[in-house]
Amino acid sequence: MRRADPTRLYYALSFLQATAVGWVVFDLFLVRDLKLSPLELILMGTVMEATIFVFEIPTGIVADTYSRRLSLIVGFVGMGAAVVLVGASSTAWVVIALWGLWGLSYTFTSGAYEAWIADEVGAANVGSLFLRGQRIGFVGALVGLALGVAVGVWSLRAAVIVTGAIELSCGLVCIVAMPETGFRRRPRGEREHALREPCTTAANGVRFVRGRTLVLLLVATELFAGFGAEAFDRLTEAHVIRDVGIPASINPVFAFAAVSVVIMVFGFAALGRVIRRVDRGGTPTVARLLVVFTLATIVGQIAFALGRGFWFVMAVFLTALLARSLLAPLYTTWLNRQITESGVRATVLSISGQANAIGQATGGPVLGVVGNAFGIPAALVLGALTTLPAAGLYARALRHGGVEPEFAGLPAPAVVD
Repeated sequence: MRRADPTRLYYALSFLQATAVGWVVFDLFLVRDLKLSPLELILMGTVMEATIFVFEIPTGIVADTYSRRLSLIVGFVGMGAAVVLVGASSTAWVVIALWGLWGLSYTFTSGAYEAWIADEVGAANVGSLFLRGQRIGFVGALVGLALGVAVGVWSLRAAVIVTGAIELSCGLVCIVAMPETGFRRRPRGEREHALREPCTTAANGVRFVRGRTLVLLLVATELFAGFGAEAFDRLTEAHVIRDVGIPASINPVFAFAAVSVVIMVFGFAALGRVIRRVDRGGTPTVARLLVVFTLATIVGQIAFALGRGFWFVMAVFLTALLARSLLAPLYTTWLNRQITESGVRATVLSISGQANAIGQATGGPVLGVVGNAFGIPAALVLGALTTLPAAGLYARALRHGGVEPEFAGLPAPAVVD
């Protein structure tokens, strides 16, 4: 069977995944149709995060030991099936358990997805590819928002099931069309015992991170980024509604939906310029942009926390979100270019994801206590400030060299916009 071109398949999956992320409809379904209590909603998130925390690295090891393609198929099918089953459920404890299944399935894609495409096209060529994937994702998110609203007007339950089916279709596409030529499992004669082989992969991944100062610095940035992200992720809507105030003539749902649309449109446009800069400048440009966008995110979040006036606050909110949306593809590009051993790529990416999860798990409760004691603005400012070490580590990594020797002399890939 003929497999698809990996670059085109990566873009297609980026579009489908973004289309399937219908969180506005999903959250409305949980609250309005299932009538989950605040405790039950929190338990959903807690179970998901706990599952991701436990399985992030083990599933990365599976991808490095056996197959990235198999790991992605399991992950996409599992996530899609979990959402479909949530849409078909009416019992709180079943929904909470299914969201744990979603978290487990997600860990099969985390790290494996980026490792697969990096091996297929070469780690030196992923810079503009990740950025283009993010750009295509903005288009998919717009389509998904429109589709979710259109179906949700008729039935929120049906809209949730549709988004789950789209996610599940990603797994089916992988079964039929995904190539895997860049990754090779070790020959049978060189393999160890079935239980010992994954342990060897894990040890090699940890050894690789510890042995590369630049990689260790990049992983450390995720710890601080995760710690500072929780306040902004969980408290933005509450801050606008309770502290700033929304004009009576504006519907809060439409206000935040409009923010999402504007971010997608501006993000799509901004990524075009970023892609051209990365194509011309390579990894040093990626590193400098990471420092700039991290600082812009911090400044935007502080202005959002301390600002007064609805329109000013929403403007800086957009600025912070836009800068933040550009960080992930740039970070993934830089880290992938430092992983010179294909056999540990997914494991190292999962270690990075684990660092972020630890930061979020520890930062959330601390910032929540600060918010209760001193107010939401104080928690938002502290969350922004705790991200400053990440900017410092990015700058230090840039001074450390920012690029592995084998990539230093390579020209930027010629890709047509």
